[in-house]
Amino acid sequence: MKRMFTCFAALTLGMFISVNAQTTNSKPAKANATEIEAMQGVWKPVEAILGGAQLPQQVLDSITLKITGDKYEVTVEGENGDKGVTRLDTSATPKRIEISSTEGANQGKTFPAIYEFKSHDSFRVCYDLSGSGYPAKFESAKDTLLYLVTYERQKK
Repeated sequence: MKRMFTCFAALTLGMFISVNAQTTNSKPAKANATEIEAMQGVWKPVEAILGGAQLPQQVLDSITLKITGDKYEVTVEGENGDKGVTRLDTSATPKRIEISSTEGANQGKTFPAIYEFKSHDSFRVCYDLSGSGYPAKFESAKDTLLYLVTYERQKK
């Protein structure tokens, strides 16, 4: 069971960061740059729901997300982590992120997600682990492959 959570954790935590491909217009590029800057640092999940089921605190405590530039790295105690890049679309409502894993548990997979900042030190993401499309809302209903997670920035 922990292995399943590791894959989902690595996938969802690894969601943030690269500049959207739509850089021909400077407005989206500037908005993406602002979002990327806000995501920099070390984050921990404080709440996560997968398919309507709350993940246990023990699982959340084992996960760390580090965002540097346009890259992410997820570490999970006792398991292989995940590394990769993302593409942001700040023009969509809700804002979208596409997570592409380059190393680890989800290597070669891409997951669509939506995200929003709750404050400077908190944001949430809703991933569609089936890869079929961007979630419409920040929710994870029972018997779905939607993963909703809230992260808080770790202080130095």
